[in-house]
Amino acid sequence: MNQLDLLKINVNEHTEKKNGLTYLSWAWAWAEALKADPLATFNVAMFGDKCYMEINGTAMVWVTVTLFGKPIACMLPVMDSSNKPITIAGVTTVNRYGKEIFTILDSFNVNTAIMRCMTKCLALHGLGLYIYAGEDLPETAEVAEGPKEVMGDLMNKEHAPAYKKIADKHDIPAKKRPQPTEWDNSDASRQLFADGMIKYADICTTVDDLNSYWMNNQLQLESLKQTHTDLFKGVLEHFSTMKKTFTQGTTNG
Repeated sequence: MNQLDLLKINVNEHTEKKNGLTYLSWAWAWAEALKADPLATFNVAMFGDKCYMEINGTAMVWVTVTLFGKPIACMLPVMDSSNKPITIAGVTTVNRYGKEIFTILDSFNVNTAIMRCMTKCLALHGLGLYIYAGEDLPETAEVAEGPKEVMGDLMNKEHAPAYKKIADKHDIPAKKRPQPTEWDNSDASRQLFADGMIKYADICTTVDDLNSYWMNNQLQLESLKQTHTDLFKGVLEHFSTMKKTFTQGTTNG
């Protein structure tokens, strides 16, 4: 089995909906990953003695899944039941019944974010990717063998979204492309994502690292470009500056 086979797996029977979003069972997804590659592993990044990165008073978890010898890293904010980032000091929200609820960062919601992030990594490897792209069914064998020029040099061209063929197949205008399934579109969430992209990019040490990191978050970046142009430009400028530095023969760190 390879990534093209993962793209064809129908995961619909193993998903659930919450607040209008679709979630794939992490336990089932990991079982499928082990069937595809018994040597599959996932790693949770540590930041000192914490398994999350602090960004503007909130927390972001980072997970790397290695399948078929290829590591892919993803990030995900630690969020409450309404998919709003939880502040480390705690936040009070009002539910739909008018009741105030105080939520504080704890081991439970951090663990939930880690497992959701692991599932997101598996999607970037191909398993269940179609639900993040707003599709109802996985790609057919014919579609999966379609255009292969997706990666390229991401800093030197317009950033075609990952798996652009999904949108092209249905002739969806760029401005109507679906949003990432598990991503809150609030200003705060988009700012958190942009800050995380810039901060974590500083860990990259080569142009290949930068290109891989950009590509692994292509769907969110395409959406950010459509909804928050200034934030997208800030991320792009940071990546471009770092790439020029690497091209001139220096490394980061």
